[in-house]
Amino acid sequence: MKVLFIHQNFPGQFRHIAGHLAGRSDVEVLAIGRERAPGLAGVRLLRYKPHRGVSSQTHPYARTFEDAVLHGQQVLRLLLELKSKGYRPDVVVAHPGWGESLYVKEAFSGVRLIHFCEYYYRTQGADAGFDPEFPLELNGAASVHSRNALHLLNLENCDLGIAPTHWQHSLHPAAYRERIRVLHEGVATHRLRPDPSASLRLPDGRVLRAGDPIITYVARNLEPYRGFHSFMRALPEVLRGHPNCQVLVVGGDGVSYGSRPKGAANWREKLLAEHPLDQGRVHFLGKLAYEDYLRVLQVSMVHLYLTYPFVLSWSLLEAMAGGCLVVGSDTAPVREVIRHGDNGLLVDFFDSSLIARQLLDVLARPESYRPLRARAAQTAGAYSIERGIAGYLECLGIGPGHMQLTPESSVSV
Repeated sequence: MKVLFIHQNFPGQFRHIAGHLAGRSDVEVLAIGRERAPGLAGVRLLRYKPHRGVSSQTHPYARTFEDAVLHGQQVLRLLLELKSKGYRPDVVVAHPGWGESLYVKEAFSGVRLIHFCEYYYRTQGADAGFDPEFPLELNGAASVHSRNALHLLNLENCDLGIAPTHWQHSLHPAAYRERIRVLHEGVATHRLRPDPSASLRLPDGRVLRAGDPIITYVARNLEPYRGFHSFMRALPEVLRGHPNCQVLVVGGDGVSYGSRPKGAANWREKLLAEHPLDQGRVHFLGKLAYEDYLRVLQVSMVHLYLTYPFVLSWSLLEAMAGGCLVVGSDTAPVREVIRHGDNGLLVDFFDSSLIARQLLDVLARPESYRPLRARAAQTAGAYSIERGIAGYLECLGIGPGHMQLTPESSVSV
């Protein structure tokens, strides 16, 4: 069987299933990604680059769609070249968010196309306009609404969709939901487990250990979409309330979602200027190698996860699998995973004082929250790589074969 993966940042969410299939003798795997895609060992990757950028003359509401057409056009050229050499996939698995799979069926009529339906935009009830600090103006709402032109075409084109959470599934138009299956790709629960002897050496040489009063916060980039501003505003009260606690912050200074701040190079600098903190106790670790990231989770006494109503981060599930006590925002789709008082704690995304008080309570009474840690790890078991691969194989119509998990299949994003 020939399986073609298309993802501008391949492997992205297809890391686990592509890695599994690459190790099988009964499946031929090929991938297409942009020139900067990291790739995956054992999978041949064809790289492309759109031949030009979006025209400055294009209407602002339509720029995302023009960019998608340019991506789709370049991928179509690759597909036609493959076709001229006799290649035809049995199934194409694509992340359609950048337009790459728009013309798959023009190249290969009748091919089965599976889309990763990550997000369908809404001007109300999701990320847009959620934070009153960053109000959604009329032009912004019109632009958000227009972005769905691409996603409607994607829904029309695909034979099957996959959404990682029920909430993300619910955002799609009702007419298409029956075509979309809820299936999370999985996280490395087999590598994430509590370690009471875990320790972490800080850049200044100090060593922190499991059992110390340590607060952890993780995001790909430190930005409002992941509640970084609410977190930073809670920290002064936390540091005053517990003079011995340490805070570990993992994440880069770029922007994954939203926009850069005005008057500062990044959100970390902006919020530190507004809320000066003792950086002998608050440690900005940047982006870490996976093993160092695991140690951060293993020494954590309480892990804070905040997010707009948006896509669910792998880091939340990884923290739960590692036995962390998670304080999460009472937002979708966090509520889908965390049950307040049972396997974690939920707080108001905007209430920095409440966030601080909840963190301080966990630091003061860690033993009383031990049962929640155990149930968090049990909950995370439903999001294992094994389950994710099994679900994808069912969608692809391929038997399970022999499943072997390797370090390459469990890199965090």
